[in-house]
Amino acid sequence: MESITSGAARAAAPVRSALAALLFATAFAAAAAAPAPAGALQGEVLEARQVDGYTYLRLKTASGETWAAVPITPLKPGSQVTIGQSMVMKDFESKSLKRKFDTLVFGQVVDPAGGPAAAGRPAAAPAQPQPPKAIKVDKASGPDARTVAEVVTGKAGLKDKTVRVRAQVVKVNTGIMGKNWLHLRDGSGSAADGSHDILVTTKDSAAPGDVVSVKGTVRTDVNLGSGYSYAVLIEDAVLRR
Repeated sequence: MESITSGAARAAAPVRSALAALLFATAFAAAAAAPAPAGALQGEVLEARQVDGYTYLRLKTASGETWAAVPITPLKPGSQVTIGQSMVMKDFESKSLKRKFDTLVFGQVVDPAGGPAAAGRPAAAPAQPQPPKAIKVDKASGPDARTVAEVVTGKAGLKDKTVRVRAQVVKVNTGIMGKNWLHLRDGSGSAADGSHDILVTTKDSAAPGDVVSVKGTVRTDVNLGSGYSYAVLIEDAVLRR
């Protein structure tokens, strides 16, 4: 999938594929059948095809047959599935399957209670919530160094400029539009206004918990359509530890 190019028009098919990929980063499988959670799609698998990191499912539902796409999941015809966190895409073209779908539902297979289910076994009971650990990372050095909060709150003046941020990786989505998408925090800013977290795109790899120094270009008002927009992010960053 193609990378974001700020200010340039985006073709519809890559954008739809990118939005679908943003809905999930890991694979899930179905648990036993039961009433579906609100807004979920439930049905019997008639056909399952695995391509490009996704499993395409032809489903028999109460309202007729429909196609859905979920992360790679080992499902066989006859399985009962519930798909949640879904988004309906119109006129979606799959280059791997060499076909165009009038309607395709993107989501993830969940258990009947609405949570992700592990393949072949019921979903585990939810863990007791733990208080988040405080994050405190020293600011990067150099004239282009900024804290997370300084990038978020100063985005207007930093637009299209290069910045360096040192922070901790708190979330990773890999292989979306040919990049990895990282959320970084350094202890600056406030959760109340979102100034404590910055989104970074990069071809380099990192894992949650890693403390990294990133250098990239500040982009503002990035809009992918269908409600996916970002007031600010750091694009095409290079990571160092």
